[in-house]
Amino acid sequence: MMLTNEEEQLRRALTFAESVVPERIAADSEIVENGLAKLVLSIVELVRKLLEKQALRRMDAGNLTDDEIERVGAALMKLEEKMAELKRTFGLSDEDLNLKLGPVKMWE
Repeated sequence: MMLTNEEEQLRRALTFAESVVPERIAADSEIVENGLAKLVLSIVELVRKLLEKQALRRMDAGNLTDDEIERVGAALMKLEEKMAELKRTFGLSDEDLNLKLGPVKMWE
């Protein structure tokens, strides 16, 4: 049987993947819970950062009243406090929640 170059590349890729993919998935409830918490908190942290940047842009542009600035600031502070509490609860750090998405450009 003669293999084409593409078939040989595919075979090598699959052979490499076999050694990387675990035979069993770790289904320990504590590991699953911690992984889920890390995912959810990472997403919440990303949204929090985006909201904070958007609020700063709107403040700089003069699009917020003093009352709105006060409310946004208080809401962001509460969210930050809650995030710190949840990170402590699940034993996570800021580095654990760092989604490596590259530069995020905010649109206007």
